[in-house]
Amino acid sequence: MINTSQSFGLPVMPRPRKSLISLSDTPYYHCVSRCVRRAFLCGKDKFTGQSYEHRRQWVEQRLLFLGSVFAINICAYAVMSNHTHVVLHVDKNSAMQWTSEQVLHRWHRLFQGTYLTKRYMHPEERKTLSAAEINTVEATANIYRERLYDISWFMRLLNEYIARQANKEDHCTGRFWEGRFRSQALLDETALAACMAYVDLNPVRAGLANTPEHSPHTSIQRRIQSAKLNQQPRQLRALSHASSEPSANTLPFLLEDYFDLVKQTGRQLKSDQPLQPTSNFFLLKKTGLSPEDWAWLIKNIETQFNNRLSLAAVHKKLKCRCPQVA
Repeated sequence: MINTSQSFGLPVMPRPRKSLISLSDTPYYHCVSRCVRRAFLCGKDKFTGQSYEHRRQWVEQRLLFLGSVFAINICAYAVMSNHTHVVLHVDKNSAMQWTSEQVLHRWHRLFQGTYLTKRYMHPEERKTLSAAEINTVEATANIYRERLYDISWFMRLLNEYIARQANKEDHCTGRFWEGRFRSQALLDETALAACMAYVDLNPVRAGLANTPEHSPHTSIQRRIQSAKLNQQPRQLRALSHASSEPSANTLPFLLEDYFDLVKQTGRQLKSDQPLQPTSNFFLLKKTGLSPEDWAWLIKNIETQFNNRLSLAAVHKKLKCRCPQVA
């Protein structure tokens, strides 16, 4: 039996080893990639003094580029010194509505495609294709369509690109990343809000920035800068506005609420004092979690919750944990 994926010149993508991505459960996922050298994807080598800061821009630019090609929206990201975090939303419905021509246009931004797909994309050449050749192109486009809403393909094209760039710069070969990326399914609004805040506040929690606004190469800095112009960054999945109707094309909470959540949580992380929710601290109220429990969750998203995060799982952990863990 012929493997369809290999018959079009590309290897079969294995499933992530550490998790199973199921769009029937949720379209939202938190993905983490760690450098095999532990350092230095970015940052500065304290032993040699060599700076790798420019690589943060590589990661950010590549990430945002892939978001413009795939049917995968970027909700949050943070580029750290030896790892990257990204929260993704898989928009399968949009991908299924693309025409074959739209699919091929996107795929050709990533790969050369096949001889037939390149001919198909030229109107005059397309007229000369036989019915059998057209059918072959459409079958190929359907394979590409599935890949364009596949998180494994998205992360592969992010990480392989950065690895090649870094290895070229370092004049070496071999593995750059610590195996496959790790993914965490975000099963409800609480999990999504908490994980986005966790990712956006990574530089603050690590002591690399004092505020979210001064956290370079993060989605929260990009959102704040756009908000000052009464805009939202087109490269990121938008947050809803209080003045507009909720939309299937936006995140399930308000921009103002999310900014308040991140600001207050960031202050708590810096001072290590309990949160002091403001009167409009709406997102925390929706979770039903106390400020102390919220702070515990933000600090333990990766360590306490393996491949799935939900409010029910949080409550279960909170019942079992020892009082001194808080």
